[in-house]
Amino acid sequence: MNYPPYHITNKMLDYISKIMEKVGEINSYINLNKMPELRKQNRINSIHSSLAIENNKLSEKQVKDVIDGHIVIGDKTDIQEVKNAYEAYNKMPEINPYSLEDLKKIHGIMTFLTVERNGKFRNHGEGVYDGDKCIFMAPPDKMVPELMERLFNWMNEAKENVHPLILSSVFHYELLFIHPFSDGNGRMARLWQSAILSKWRNFFEYVPIESLIKKYQDEYYKAIDHSNKAGFSNEFIEFMLKMIYETMNHIIIAQSTTQETTQETTQEKILSLIKENPDITQAEIAQKLGITRDGVSYNIKILKEQKRLVRVGSTKKGKWKTL
Repeated sequence: MNYPPYHITNKMLDYISKIMEKVGEINSYINLNKMPELRKQNRINSIHSSLAIENNKLSEKQVKDVIDGHIVIGDKTDIQEVKNAYEAYNKMPEINPYSLEDLKKIHGIMTFLTVERNGKFRNHGEGVYDGDKCIFMAPPDKMVPELMERLFNWMNEAKENVHPLILSSVFHYELLFIHPFSDGNGRMARLWQSAILSKWRNFFEYVPIESLIKKYQDEYYKAIDHSNKAGFSNEFIEFMLKMIYETMNHIIIAQSTTQETTQETTQEKILSLIKENPDITQAEIAQKLGITRDGVSYNIKILKEQKRLVRVGSTKKGKWKTL
């Protein structure tokens, strides 16, 4: 048994192996640094989903409008939460996820103008209720500073030996269990897991894990509840690894589909130019389409393999013929 209490299971190891494969695929085929629109959309997805889990009523479009500086008709607190979350997520590159003071500072940003003790630990008892029935009672507020210091001490000691996928999931659960703030614990736990992962692989800054958590919100709460009752966080860790894997898989599939569609469009444009002028050169096609000569050669090769295009005659004096 580890501290915080959890066991490494075969299911966890299997998910880590699958996630590492997806890490390789993303590193090989997707460069998020060159995709500002995708990064922005993923950020919007993260913020909308994380806030929606906490009953923020704004739609994804309204969240985007708030971020873009447009006037949105809605609850003032909901709008302020979006502004706060956007600023907090934008601070991710600057965050030291192993610093307790950074956690407090970012909580202050996340709950600005919406929570009285923003950036400070709670000074009262806290519980989770189902109607009038208390289903979870957080540790007493007097224990919070010691528990949080102990958690961060563990993270700093464990970060060299515990895989970031495990460590970030353990932290996520423990922050929810300790419930150190009067509000914003869920939002901070989800943001902080992404911050830990982004220090391991920087593209995690724009991987909207929160979207899948929102989709499987009932399972999320069930994994928390079962882990609370069991006294260790195995089920929650396994759940989070599943969410990370499925989110990465979704990004890869979506991007592959986009690339295939773009490629098909490029090939159709090449065929259209050739029909207009069978004498056109690859250099002229590249200039007209605004792509590289190598890009034209690659797409012509595919068109030839598909038997949609042939070259009649010599390379210099021949002509293209569409089939």
